[in-house]
Amino acid sequence: MYDKEIVLDLLENMIDATEKILHRNKDIQTIDDYLIDDNSLMLLDSLCMQLIAIGEAVKKIDKETDKKLFSSYAQIPWREVAGMRDVLSHHYFDLNAEVVFEVTTEHIEDLQGVLKQIVLDIK
Repeated sequence: MYDKEIVLDLLENMIDATEKILHRNKDIQTIDDYLIDDNSLMLLDSLCMQLIAIGEAVKKIDKETDKKLFSSYAQIPWREVAGMRDVLSHHYFDLNAEVVFEVTTEHIEDLQGVLKQIVLDIK
């Protein structure tokens, strides 16, 4: 059995990161909105940091639960979530703003919903 408090804390951190992404990204309409000026590039950087945090938490939860928790929530591609963290952390200069745009505008709400459901299920 795993330590539920550790996992719940990580899940809450992930939910917080999704809320930050959704809030910060609310005025973004196209990928070009990330590339307008230095402020928009800082937004892109901040979104990447939140995505890194989410991916890192996925890895920690997998380790804590022997990769058993997320297997019950297959609607999210957990391996890709963790893999994005690796790309952003280790290959930052290969950053593809289109991928960040797609993830933050099309997938974060779904991820947030599943994370909230996992928290409810654990409690």
